[in-house]
Amino acid sequence: MMVPRWLAAGLLAVLAGCSGPGSDAAPDVKVDLSFQPNPPKVGAAEVLVTLADAGGQPLRGAAVKLEGNMNHAGMAPSFADAKEAEPGHYKGELNFTMGGDWFVLVNATLADGRKITRKVDVRGVKR
Repeated sequence: MMVPRWLAAGLLAVLAGCSGPGSDAAPDVKVDLSFQPNPPKVGAAEVLVTLADAGGQPLRGAAVKLEGNMNHAGMAPSFADAKEAEPGHYKGELNFTMGGDWFVLVNATLADGRKITRKVDVRGVKR
């Protein structure tokens, strides 16, 4: 079966506009996460996000949002805003609702307007 050209062109345009976790407008930005407690346990965990440029200089003034998800479907995600505690270091709190493997999506708008999305695996959240 042939797909009409207009339909194929439309689908390609939609797919080209989609970006999944890990794609962003600032691939040179380093994003690191750490947790307290470490390793994270079920319940509330403080998340420290560090943003730095390619030279290791802290990136100030970003708006940072966190989304925690389990690796399997069916669990409600956990959301948090991370506030700048010191230059380039942002703190937020996520609630890990059960033990197992999670990932955190870090969505940030940098001071210069660039947007980044990074996926960070969090293996083995303890019960």
